[in-house]
Amino acid sequence: MNSAETDISPNAQDEASRRAAEGEAYRLEKRLLSAMGHAVRDFGLISEGDRILVGLSGGKDSLVLLALLKKLQERAPVKFSLTAMNVDMGQPGFDAAPLKKFVDELGVERRFIAQDVWSVARAKVRPGKSMCPICSRLRRGILYTQAFELGCTKIALGHHREDLIETLLLSALYAGALKSMPPLLRSDDGRNTVIRPMVYCPEAEIAAYARLRGFPVAPRPPCETPDLQRSRVKELIHTLAAEHPAVPGNLLNALSHVVPTHLLDRELLSAWNGCRQDAEAHEETRGKLPPGASAD
Repeated sequence: MNSAETDISPNAQDEASRRAAEGEAYRLEKRLLSAMGHAVRDFGLISEGDRILVGLSGGKDSLVLLALLKKLQERAPVKFSLTAMNVDMGQPGFDAAPLKKFVDELGVERRFIAQDVWSVARAKVRPGKSMCPICSRLRRGILYTQAFELGCTKIALGHHREDLIETLLLSALYAGALKSMPPLLRSDDGRNTVIRPMVYCPEAEIAAYARLRGFPVAPRPPCETPDLQRSRVKELIHTLAAEHPAVPGNLLNALSHVVPTHLLDRELLSAWNGCRQDAEAHEETRGKLPPGASAD
C-alpha cells in the first residue's frame, strides 16, 4: 500500500472537522441552556403566559439569547411567547437583513424599527467620552416604550456573567457602591420588567457557541471613543483569571454570598440584625401556649 492510499482525503477531513464542531456546539448549548435554566428558576424570570420582548442588537450576546430562549420555549413547562426587536440606530454600515433572516429562520415574531439614535448620541456626548452609555440609554427607552405598546410582560436582555462582574468592579472602583446588574428589574413606573436570563453564562462560551453555529453577528459600531474604564476592568479580570481561573466565577458567587455583618452599610446591618432578632424571638415562642391557654 502506497502513502497516497493511506492519506485522508480532504472531503473526509472536512467531514471530521464539521462533526467535531457540531459536537462542541451541542455541548456548549447544553451548558448554556443549563445555566439559563438555573437563572430562570433562581429568580423567577419567566411565568406562564409571559410575552417576552427580546432586545436584538445584532451582537453575539443578543443572538445567542434569542436562540436559547427559543430552545427553552420548546422545552419549558410554562408557555410563553417571544418577539425579537431590533432598533436600527442609524450607525454607519448597519445591515438589518441578516438579522431578519436569522429571526425568521428561528420562527420568532419580529419587530424592527429605525430611529436615528446615532446622531442624537453624537450630539450629546462630550469630547473624549464614550457614546456607549448614551446609546444604551436611548435604545433602552425605545425598548421600554415598544414593550408597553405591544403588551409585553417582560423585556429580555443579553447581559452575561462578565457584564455582571465588570459592572460590580466598575461600581466599586469608580462609583463607590457595591452593585451590579440585577437578573430581574421592575421599572420605577411599574410599566416594564427587565430580565437577564444569561447572568450565569460565561462570555467565552457564548462567543464560541455563536461562532460554531454561524450566527450573523453584526460588526461593532464605529464608536469614536471606547469605554476606557470598562476596558481596564475587563483587562484586570482577564489578567487575574490567567493567574487563577476561578476569579470570574468567584466574583459572580460574591454577588450571591453577601455578608452584611462584614460590611459598612448601616441600613443593611440594621435590617439584618432586626431580621435575626425577629427570627430568634419566633424560635423562642414556638410551641409555647399563649397566655391564659390551657393544656387540657
